[in-house]
Amino acid sequence: MSIDKTSATTDEHVVENPEAAHDAVTAVDPRLLVREEGLKGYVTEFKRKMKSGDLGSIPVVIGLIVIWAIFASLNSNFLTAGNLSDISVAMVGTGMIAVGIVFVLLLGEIDLSVGSVSGVAGAAFAVLNVTHGMNEWLAFVLAILTGTAAGAIHGFVFARIGVPAFAVTLAGLLFWNGFMLQILGSNGTINLDSEGVVAKLTSYYFTDVAAAYGLAIVVTAAYFLSSYFGNRRREAAGVPSRPLSETIARTVLLAIAAFVVAVIYNQYKGLPLAVVIFIAVLLLTDFVLRRTSYGRKIFALGGSVEASRRAGINVEMVRISVFAISGTFAAIGGLFIASKIASANQGAGAGDLLMNAIAAAVIGGTSLFGGRGRTWNALLGVLVIVSIQYGLALEGIASPVQYMITGGVLLATVVIDAITRKTQKTAGRA
Repeated sequence: MSIDKTSATTDEHVVENPEAAHDAVTAVDPRLLVREEGLKGYVTEFKRKMKSGDLGSIPVVIGLIVIWAIFASLNSNFLTAGNLSDISVAMVGTGMIAVGIVFVLLLGEIDLSVGSVSGVAGAAFAVLNVTHGMNEWLAFVLAILTGTAAGAIHGFVFARIGVPAFAVTLAGLLFWNGFMLQILGSNGTINLDSEGVVAKLTSYYFTDVAAAYGLAIVVTAAYFLSSYFGNRRREAAGVPSRPLSETIARTVLLAIAAFVVAVIYNQYKGLPLAVVIFIAVLLLTDFVLRRTSYGRKIFALGGSVEASRRAGINVEMVRISVFAISGTFAAIGGLFIASKIASANQGAGAGDLLMNAIAAAVIGGTSLFGGRGRTWNALLGVLVIVSIQYGLALEGIASPVQYMITGGVLLATVVIDAITRKTQKTAGRA
């Protein structure tokens, strides 16, 4: 009886081709191979991502560049420092609401109540502070907590009772709109103190040029340190990480963009407080989603509810908390919107606010199907929407056309999202 030399004995493994076995054991992660090949490797990887539907934020960035180029060619005032600064301040209110929407969309759900909740927050602050003379900061906190409570109620009915989120939040849209009208009373409009806390959210600017440049330095340094030490941890754990040269290149690009923005702000009124708060919120929420176990639970739920439940995740509590977060950011956004018009009125939270907030999250790259997105998507999406609005306004184009164009952009984004998911499934990446 002969023994195959390539088979294993009871005592040891006998290998006919040791070189092949060595290659099999030391298989290198494809991402490392890409980086070892230099520029050619990155080009190849980029082509692979395009074919597999892994588009990321590329479409929206290209779209934003095209939008700005078109409006700049139509009106020379579009890219002036004043107009760009106004766009960045105007986008914060809707952007804050969109941040909360991102959390809900990551679950694969929807929240239709955010517009009405934002209106309630503005009205609650005005009634408490102006009508009843409550301390501004206390009224400010209570106004935000009204949004938290509203969102938690929606989440409870959805998660514990099992009513679909669409139906729950649609009912919330109607209820909270009626509640806002009730507390505003017959007058319907309450003007805010122009020097008060809420009013200064959008009217205050850091006029010292050092403020804008300082923020640019802080953001750039924070990005570099986060990337550098993150890569060190990945190397220590034996998983693929970016080479230092790539981290430096990304940091340089961010620094250029940050300082260009700082120069633009300093050519107008200075660094807007609203933008500083918005960036801080984006950094905080991005950290929560990407660096904490809670964030990973949200992504897991968006991928598969049943798998998450079997993994020991408290599905109900995560769902309730996500809707509470959505309500909280809706309230914060409502206060920024009230600040912009220096009043709370019966029209707050109505009109196209809800659709713009949802559109901002989706246009920015957050999937409607759950499990994919970042809070930075809210920034990109709302920047696209507000840029379109301001560009059309400069051209004197009526609101109906603005609605149609925004709707067209949203439809195109959803189509791209659907095609991307199908492509990823075909490529075995989803």
